[in-house]
Amino acid sequence: MNMKTEPGSAAEQAGPRTRMLVIATLGFAVTFWAWALISPLAPSLATKLGLSSFQQSLIVAVPVIVGSLGRIPIGALTDRFGGRLMLPIVSVATIVPVLFLAFFGDQSLATLLIGGFFLGIGGTSFAVGVPFVSAWFPPERRGLAIGIFGVGMVGTAISAFTTVRLVEFGSSATPFLVTAAALAVYAVVAWLLLRDAPGQVRPTTSMAKRVGETLKLGVTWQAAALYATLFGGYVAFSVYLPSLLKAEYDLSIGDASNRMAGFVILAVIMRPVGGFLSDKIGPVPVLATCLGAVVFGALIDATSPALFPIATIAYLVMAAGLGAGSGATFALVALLSPAGKVGSVTGVVGAAGGLGGFVPPLLMGVVYGATGSYTIGFLLLALVAAAVLVFTLTSIRSVLAKRDAVEVQREVAA
Repeated sequence: MNMKTEPGSAAEQAGPRTRMLVIATLGFAVTFWAWALISPLAPSLATKLGLSSFQQSLIVAVPVIVGSLGRIPIGALTDRFGGRLMLPIVSVATIVPVLFLAFFGDQSLATLLIGGFFLGIGGTSFAVGVPFVSAWFPPERRGLAIGIFGVGMVGTAISAFTTVRLVEFGSSATPFLVTAAALAVYAVVAWLLLRDAPGQVRPTTSMAKRVGETLKLGVTWQAAALYATLFGGYVAFSVYLPSLLKAEYDLSIGDASNRMAGFVILAVIMRPVGGFLSDKIGPVPVLATCLGAVVFGALIDATSPALFPIATIAYLVMAAGLGAGSGATFALVALLSPAGKVGSVTGVVGAAGGLGGFVPPLLMGVVYGATGSYTIGFLLLALVAAAVLVFTLTSIRSVLAKRDAVEVQREVAA
């Protein structure tokens, strides 16, 4: 049995929905800032602790996989209890590993892995925000709204810009203490100001049953394949790019982190663009263009070109494609997900995206350690993106065509 209330008029909802979108986006940014704290420090931690290339990749990948898998239960819990409760909970829970890393993180590989494991909690906020925002907006505006929410990915850029500087300004604990304070402030603000959308469907079945039903939906696996490639690629570069640039082009840690931040900012800017364009012309042409951009950029960087201008342009092309494509993917989720299952679908799709970001850093580390080059890694990225491009132009296009045909029949019957 589902519980449902009647929503207010569009005019009555315009102000509150914008306010909720802003607050949710801020929460996404703060938790993603925490989620990405280890990445900018990975090269210096590797030097201090004598870590191998694989171990260095592992410490940045562990928060990614935990944050990714955690989105499945968190998304299902959001469907049941709402984002008004879940966003503050995720924010408060993330404070604990951040403080642990502040005081114990640089002592050994083991403490880094333990702290990084629980730091993954911060990455689950995505599975809270998407259904929360989606419920506040009508279908024809959800692509743009979810894309704007996705701007919260800028949290990884905040981490890239500030983490090393805060260490230089204070100590190794300083960036973690600052982030913990930001999480605490946000948790209070969210608890006081967030409200769930009226008219939201509240499932009452068990979480296990809801997740099982979600796994049977075609849209879950179709969007998961897209997001594993697009958002997974974004996550992989946002956590591993400093290490890659330092190894490939001998940049300083600060310079490499700044360039990674530029990559992240462009991807973040393009995410609402991808959602907006999907609302206007449909997700398929947007996704196809974005995947083509990723193939192009990966093939260029596979040749190990000069950093400026060729490699830089190729990285930026990939950033634009990955960001806009991530926005387009959730425009697709908003179109095809059944009411009451948006959180569960988002959790699984978000997990796929994070898992897509878990494998490449490890693979890049192994490839570079074995060959002294990242060529094979970039070629594999191009191959995967090309395969998903074909999938988009065939399977995804067919699903949307069938949906459109059903909608037309309903309109005629009405």
